[in-house]
Amino acid sequence: MVRSLRIGGYAPTGRPADTPVARFGGRPVWRTEPQWPVSAAWDRPMRFVAQIELEPVLGPAGRGRTAYLFVTHADHGEAFFDPDVIDPDGGENAVIVQPGGDHTGPVRPLTTGPGLFDRDGSAVEFTPALHLVDDPGFLTGPEVAALPPLDRYQHIERIDGDKIGGTPSFFQGDQWPDGGPWRLLLQLDTNWLPFRLELGSSPRLFAFVSEDGTRGRLLVQDS
Repeated sequence: MVRSLRIGGYAPTGRPADTPVARFGGRPVWRTEPQWPVSAAWDRPMRFVAQIELEPVLGPAGRGRTAYLFVTHADHGEAFFDPDVIDPDGGENAVIVQPGGDHTGPVRPLTTGPGLFDRDGSAVEFTPALHLVDDPGFLTGPEVAALPPLDRYQHIERIDGDKIGGTPSFFQGDQWPDGGPWRLLLQLDTNWLPFRLELGSSPRLFAFVSEDGTRGRLLVQDS
C-alpha cells in the first residue's frame, strides 16, 4: 500500500499564505531565497500553481521541505498556449524544491508573480481538504490489462482522482520521467477545478519528487 492524501475539495483561504503548507494559488512562501522559474521559450515568469509539503509524501526525507509547482500559462483573456507545457523536459513547467533542491532551469528572485485565477480573471488561493487513504501499489499498464475485469475496474477506481502522493493513474502509458526513481507528488484532473488551469483537452497533471527529496518533475497526459 502507498499513502495518499485525497483532495476532497478546495476552500478559499481568505488571506495570503504565510507558511509553506499545502496551498493552490496565491504566492509561494519560499523556505529559502525566491526561485521563480522562467519560461525557456518566452522569457516570462511561469504561473504558480501550488506548494506542497514533502514529508507526507516522502516521510523523513521530506521533513522541512516544500515543493513549488509552476507552468507556462496564459493570462486571463490571453490567447496563448505552449504545447511544451506537457513535457517534463520542455522548459515550460517546473517543480522547485526547497531547501536543498537542485533545479537547473532559469529562475528569477521574485517574491510575487503570476498566480491562479478563476473564470472571471480574479486571483484566487485555496487550501485543499485532505483525507488519508491507502492506494494499492503501482502496476504497469500490461499488468493492469491482465487483471480480471472487476479487479481492473477496482484498481483503476482506487488510484483515480485528485491527490497528493499515492500511486499514479496513468492513462497514456507508464510515463515516469527520466532520472528516477520517483514518487508521485500530485495528481490533478485540471478541467474540474475551481480555478483556471488549461493544459489541454482532457488533461491530467502529474508532479513527481525524487526519493531523496531534492528534485521534482512535472508532466501532463492528455486525451
